[in-house]
Amino acid sequence: MDHSFASALLLLLLVLDPLGSIPIFISVLKGVAPERRTRVALREALIAFSVLAVFMVSGQHFLTLMRLSERSLEVAGGVILIIIAIRMIFSGGSEIYSQDGEPREPFIFPLAVPLLAGPSAMATVLLLASRQPDRLLDWAGALTAAMAICATVLLLAERIRKLLGDSMVSAIEKLMGLVLTAVAVEMILAGLKRYFLNPL
Repeated sequence: MDHSFASALLLLLLVLDPLGSIPIFISVLKGVAPERRTRVALREALIAFSVLAVFMVSGQHFLTLMRLSERSLEVAGGVILIIIAIRMIFSGGSEIYSQDGEPREPFIFPLAVPLLAGPSAMATVLLLASRQPDRLLDWAGALTAAMAICATVLLLAERIRKLLGDSMVSAIEKLMGLVLTAVAVEMILAGLKRYFLNPL
């Protein structure tokens, strides 16, 4: 399944799920001093972007090193996306990233990794780069735009929640989960089709 810049950007936004992660953003940043929240949010978004950019640039080398085919990566990525999509539809998932004990300022975990740069996002950028390596600049641009949107949502999380309400945020997350499910199924079918038509 070939992607355009717009479809790659949409796919990354679905995987990163910034609106669905608003409750998690609020929960994690609750223990951060208000005057430091902007700096922390931008720092974590930059770390997540760096992690995903490394996976994108070194994707083909990673596949060669691990002796993996693009078909297996496509099917595996689709399976991961389905798991993420099911979680989005049937549960909020905020408890997965909650921090026990005393409030502390997040550093890398859990905002940058695994909330923003999680397994599904890593598999997605790896797949984009390996399928169409000649369009790496397009995928880098799509990743930059998607992460900029995520950083903006992260900064405005509390305001967005108050504006939309908890029920609307939950409804948007479930809708994005349904769309992501269709994308994941398409990825799996495309990988299986390529395997059976060209098994070598």
